[in-house]
Amino acid sequence: MSDEWVVLDASALLALLFNEAGADAVAARLVGATISAVNLSEVAAKLADQGMPEEGITATLREFDLDIRPFDASQARMAGALRTVTRSAGLSLGDRACLALAQSIGAVALTADRAWAELALEGLRVQLIR
Repeated sequence: MSDEWVVLDASALLALLFNEAGADAVAARLVGATISAVNLSEVAAKLADQGMPEEGITATLREFDLDIRPFDASQARMAGALRTVTRSAGLSLGDRACLALAQSIGAVALTADRAWAELALEGLRVQLIR
């Protein structure tokens, strides 16, 4: 376990929810973890796709007691600027929202997305869960 502040990517929280490879790594970093509202929306959408009703989604996500951050204008600009340097890795808006939040608060971005390991971005730290 590390004392570093972490921002969860949707893939990390989904790995925990579905008990996939890397779930233990996420569980170990969950206390005090932060997530962008954009990434939380991605997780909620995936749970809805699995047939979970809205009340269940709300209850499930509330259990994690995450620090949920709004996607503000500053992060929107940062995520937009990341587009050119992450395009070749195929990063989505959600991915860039996670990275922008991590960069803005000086945290480590926790993800299952291996493409992020190839990124060499100034001021961004990424940790793969598997």
